[in-house]
Amino acid sequence: MVILLIYHQLSIIMKYSFLDYVIGQWSALPLVETADLSGKTVLVVGANVGIGLEASKHFARMQPARLIIACRSEAKGKAALAEIEQETGYNGCELWIVDLAKFASVTAFADKFEKEGGDLHILVMNAAIALPIYQPTSDGWETVLVYLIFCARSYDSYLRFRLQVNYLATSLLSLLLIPQLVAAGRKSSTPSRMVIVSSGVLYWITPAEEVKTSSKPLKTLGSEDWCIPEHMRSRYPESKLLNLFFVRALTDRLQTITPLSAVAVTPGFCYSQLRRVWYEKPTFSFAKIALAIQERLLAWTPEQGSRQLVFGAVGGRDNEENMKGGFVSSHGRLVEVADFVLSDEGRKMQDTVWKETIDILRGVSDKIAPIVQDYLVVPDSSIN
Repeated sequence: MVILLIYHQLSIIMKYSFLDYVIGQWSALPLVETADLSGKTVLVVGANVGIGLEASKHFARMQPARLIIACRSEAKGKAALAEIEQETGYNGCELWIVDLAKFASVTAFADKFEKEGGDLHILVMNAAIALPIYQPTSDGWETVLVYLIFCARSYDSYLRFRLQVNYLATSLLSLLLIPQLVAAGRKSSTPSRMVIVSSGVLYWITPAEEVKTSSKPLKTLGSEDWCIPEHMRSRYPESKLLNLFFVRALTDRLQTITPLSAVAVTPGFCYSQLRRVWYEKPTFSFAKIALAIQERLLAWTPEQGSRQLVFGAVGGRDNEENMKGGFVSSHGRLVEVADFVLSDEGRKMQDTVWKETIDILRGVSDKIAPIVQDYLVVPDSSIN
């Protein structure tokens, strides 16, 4: 185990390989980070199952003034409330409903929070959805296919991820809640935290040339024409790359004196309800067998994965500047991001994605433009 830990420490300065991933999954995890959250408000989006639920339990044990869990299903949300209270003894948890597949639901949630939520000290954006069929959202955004490890030749078993849920709606809600996050940071001795769940798989992706050079990469990735097998191997890593781009682009544009830190997190490979559709399909598939083997050999429990979310929310306070725009690894520490993200090409694509994202979301909510104007600046390094 000592050898594994030493190798994993060294691997963060090298190209992150599949072997690094395996060794990381077999390495011991640090204990969950703790903090005094008395007087604080914590919001976890996507909290009824998995790592979101387990992170909420950890936050509940820290006794915040308010812990809001945001879920799409009221029934599942109520079950999560009961489980949190039963396991932690905390009775200050609230259930709010939001459906990230509907922009109207997201804006309504943000409006409600503006009226009833007060200041917001910690925001954890953990929601995601996977579907086994091609399906556009009601707002007209196409789905994005997910490719999972070990499935390179199993085109029949691809899953489709909603670009709207996993990226656009996540970015929309994060931006709409900036005023509440900043207000809390200004009244507190520590900056507020925005935590967005990404993934370590982004180390293995370099977007296709057509995507990198597109003036509208989101439109390209979300189009049905792009959802063909030859492009699908990279689709899931691309969706996680977008989340990291958002965190880094937002950090570049937050004024240095703004008391808000945006952080991207990879929880590691965990047992997850997100992949339940793989097992619900009655047909035989080598991909299902490969996934089951991978889970048995490598997967962490949701509680173990949740520790990274908690670290992103309350850890690293001794060096807050490093946390801003940082990427928290699956072992609860900051690591260098993928080579492509740091490259000139990556930086250019990051700025292009940011511009397209803001253009899209301005059409969704009339509050986006004022928030961008009042809280963000154009960085000197921006190409826009």
